[in-house]
Amino acid sequence: VISNAPVGTQFPFSGIDDRENWPFVFYNRTCQCQGNFTGYNCGECKFGYAGPNCDIRRNLIRKEIFKMTTAEKDKFIAYLNLAKRTISPDYVISTGTYEQMGNGSIPMFADINVYDLFVWMHYYASRDAFLEDGGVWENIDFAHEAPGFLPWHRLFLLVWEREIQKVAGDENFTIPY
Repeated sequence: VISNAPVGTQFPFSGIDDRENWPFVFYNRTCQCQGNFTGYNCGECKFGYAGPNCDIRRNLIRKEIFKMTTAEKDKFIAYLNLAKRTISPDYVISTGTYEQMGNGSIPMFADINVYDLFVWMHYYASRDAFLEDGGVWENIDFAHEAPGFLPWHRLFLLVWEREIQKVAGDENFTIPY
């Protein structure tokens, strides 16, 4: 359930930045998955589940990077390089604001590789806010200076990990810490 509590005085530009209501703005444009299914088309298992019916509980353990073997480190770097060379089959990035896209009637999107998709997502969540009059509200960082810091980054890393698993064909891959 998304809170509808008013924002505090620390956010003087209410209703201007498209990230203000994220992810609520997308909720009524996506499907609602049933059971342990998730994803933009409900075709994947929720995190922690596997199998054709997403009913097999799965725990993956992340390793400390300093305790990884040379072979494990090499595999990690190889997977990151593979993600840099693989165009995402599921996602594109916007190349314009909602207003520039005529409220969605003029699509402005581009393909992106799997690695840079997550660079872009992190940038998008923490960039300055663009105001209606062409101004810029600097020093606002929704991903790092807000109550959503921990849950946002947890989901971000889970999704990044899953995309690398898909690219590498290795469902046991985990991002080291």
